[in-house]
Order: sequence, then structure tokens, then C-alpha cells
Amino acid sequence: MSYEFFISRRYLRAKRKQVFVSIITSISILGIFLGVAALIIVLAVMNGFEKDLRTKILGIRSHIELTADIKGPMKNYEEVRKVIEGVKGVVASTPFVYTQAMVRSGNSVSGVVIRGLDTKSAFKVVNLGKIREGEIAHLDKISGDALNKIPKQDAHLNGILIGREMARNLGIFLYDTITIISPLGISTPMGMVPRMNKFVVVGIFESGFYEYDSTLAFLSLKSAQDFLQMGDAVTGIDIIVEDIYKADVIARDIQGKLGYPFWANNWMQMNRNLFAALKLERRVMFIILSLIVLVAAFNIISALIMVVMEKNKDIAILKSMGATSYSIMKTFIYQGLIVGFVGTFLGCVAGLAVAFNLQKISQFVERVFNFQILPGDVYYLSELPSQVNYSDVMIIVVGTMLICFLSTIYPSLRASKLDPAEALRYE
Repeated sequence: MSYEFFISRRYLRAKRKQVFVSIITSISILGIFLGVAALIIVLAVMNGFEKDLRTKILGIRSHIELTADIKGPMKNYEEVRKVIEGVKGVVASTPFVYTQAMVRSGNSVSGVVIRGLDTKSAFKVVNLGKIREGEIAHLDKISGDALNKIPKQDAHLNGILIGREMARNLGIFLYDTITIISPLGISTPMGMVPRMNKFVVVGIFESGFYEYDSTLAFLSLKSAQDFLQMGDAVTGIDIIVEDIYKADVIARDIQGKLGYPFWANNWMQMNRNLFAALKLERRVMFIILSLIVLVAAFNIISALIMVVMEKNKDIAILKSMGATSYSIMKTFIYQGLIVGFVGTFLGCVAGLAVAFNLQKISQFVERVFNFQILPGDVYYLSELPSQVNYSDVMIIVVGTMLICFLSTIYPSLRASKLDPAEALRYE
């Protein structure tokens, strides 16, 4: 152990007359501790939000969505799928039908997004989350015990899968009959009338994403085609790829192979505003919380300046005994770095402990104070997610230690320039 480091450690142990300096040093450690812990926890939550949103969005929505642009429905979709699956990086594809409609149950009416899916290939591409009630297989044909729970007059109807929030909002239960009303009317001698069909609710899903659970409903591909009178055509093709961050490149390759009038839209384009807002919020939170560390750094400067003023005599004696200005400077730099290291280490431990157990902590707080931290009808998510990114932790640690080092330079320079003769003249 160098004598500079030994002396810096001794200076941290305050004597009775230096209690005020010790208090400022403790406040500095506490400030760095709070700043580092807050940064780790908040960035973990932001990373968790982004990952959870991306997972849920890309569960129900595909990585790439191929449509026929302005030409309307896609008729030769099986041939198009063969071309798509030959593109490098593509994992699977499935056709879909998309439309907006109204759902009516009793006296309750709500807007709904209808998606027709091919049950044979869809679940290689999309993930609906948890099926709370019923079975997806009944979309194609209602069979088994389900038939006994449906009135005989409704046994011929096609099945529909709805979100948990939609079921709750409209008071719909499993095996209830609902009416879907399409704004695309049909021509009759009496003029244009809305297209209406009855469906049996054969399943209730929960994606964990309020926006989807309250507005999405799924039909089998054939049911959706019949309802919209599309024949054998589809709206488009959903595609998933190996690397989601190469979706834009693969989308361009697909579009290049198929040419006009096909249009390949990737998940980054479809959700650009949402993820851009999350990244901006993450940066702003990092800057704001870094101010806590900067305030603690000013406390380090104040504490070191006061120590230098208290230790004028000690510095003069050390210089008289042969200590160089560089050694004196190192002594006070070490002192500031010890304060920074202790605060950073404790902040890392506390921040990581909270970040790794954030869900349990949030559930405990909700139980104790009887309130919901993330109401599902206000926020996109119903649970508080957390994901620790170790590169973020490394940046926080290195950045904090750098700030602590910079805060020691002025007091250390001032101590190193002390004239021993002037300091000892009146002693």
C-alpha cells in the first residue's frame, strides 16, 4: 500500500473537530449511492418496457407485413408465399385478412379490428398470448363438449376469438353469440345495407397489451373471407424473420423479388413513433438522474477543499519531509475516489437488487397500499417490467467514477501548490 493511499484513508476518519467535514463526505457518498441506484433501476424499467412492448407487439403483429398496395386483395397468395420463403432470413409466413367492424352484444356496441388467420400456419408467426377460456381449434369447427354448451339454433355458426378486455367491457362470456357488423355494405333492392353476421365466442385471449385485448378479434381465414365475400383472396401475408433487427433489409429483398404492386412494411416502420418516444424518454431520464451524481460530485469538491484547509499543517510537514507536489495531489485524488467508489459500489448493489426483484416489490407495494401501479386501461402494460442491461450498468459505473475523479482535480491541485514556509509560519 502506497503512503498516499494510507494517508487518504486516515483523512476520511474524522476527528472530533472535523465532524462537519465527515458529514459532508457522508452526504457525498449518499448522493452517489442514490444517483447510481436510481439510474440502474430507472434504466432497467425503461429497458423492460421496451422489451415487453416489443415482445407483445411482435407477438400478435409480425416482423414484416406484405400487402398488395392499392390493388386490393391478394389472390395468388400461395405463389407469393413460395417466393417469400425462398428469401434468406425468412422463418415462416401466413396469410391474413384484415378489416374494421362493429361488434354488438345485447345493447352494447364497440369498434373492433377483425383479423382472419390460417390456423395451420398462423401460430408459427403470431403469438396471441394466454388463452384464458375456450380453444383456438374451435375457430375452424366447433366440436366436442363445446357443442353441448351452445344453443342448437347457433350450432351452425362460425367461431370468433376475442380479447379479455373486450369481453369484460361488453359483458361477453364464453359461447355467447355476438353480431359483427361490417361498414362495407352490400347492395340490395332497398339500397346499401350493412353486412352482418353472427358468431359464437369460442375463446378469450389475453396478450397483456391493453390496446390489443380491447380491440382485436380473430376469425378463421375461411370465415373472414366468407364474411367479407373475398373468395379465395387475402389482405396480405405476415412474415417472421430470424433477426428482427434485419427486418428492414429482408423486407427490401422481398419487395425487390416480388416487385410492383407488392409493399413490404417492417415492424420498425409500423411502430416507429412508439419506439422513438421510448428511446427519447430513456435518454432524458438518464440525463435528469445523472444530475444527482453531479450534485454529489460538488459535495466531494466541497469536502476536499475543507479537508485541504484543515490539513495545511500536515501538508507542509509532508512537503518538508520530502513529499512531492505530485504525491500530495495523489493523496487527495485517492480520497475523492474512495468516496466515489464506496458510493458507486453500494449504489450498484442496491440498484441491481431492486431491479432484479422489481416485480415482487411492486406487488408488495400494491398489496400494502391497495392501489395498482400500472392500471391496464391507462398504460400499455399491466405489470412493471425490468431488464438489466449490463452495458448500461458499466456506463453508469465508469461515468460516475470519472465524474468523481474530475471533482478531485481542483482541491488536489490547490493542496499540491501549498507553500510549506507560509503554512508553518504561524504554527
